[in-house]
Amino acid sequence: QVQLVESGGGLVQAGGSLRLSCAASGSIFRLNVMAWYRQVPGKQRELVAVITSGGITNYADSVKGRFTISRDNVKNTVYLQMNSLKPEDTAVYYCKIDTYSTYWGQGTQVTVSS
Repeated sequence: QVQLVESGGGLVQAGGSLRLSCAASGSIFRLNVMAWYRQVPGKQRELVAVITSGGITNYADSVKGRFTISRDNVKNTVYLQMNSLKPEDTAVYYCKIDTYSTYWGQGTQVTVSS
């Protein structure tokens, strides 16, 4: 079993920055993939950014150049640095890890005011 604890969400003005963190604990294979997704009411959850345990990253086109995903493999923690935030970035952000199985965090609200 794996537990994911997210933190760092909140309210920010357009153009501002936030940093999300997600700490994983439990039975985690050293080769794994961690990712951030987001979801707004009435829409499907969408991939924001993904990072492998080897450091390979990929981003949604809508966040390229503004968001940066990183990780600390010793702490089993993934981060999402979000800069130049826009109102359309407003969503609940979820952390996910693919290891022996797939696990999701509880979500953290990010609200960007115009």
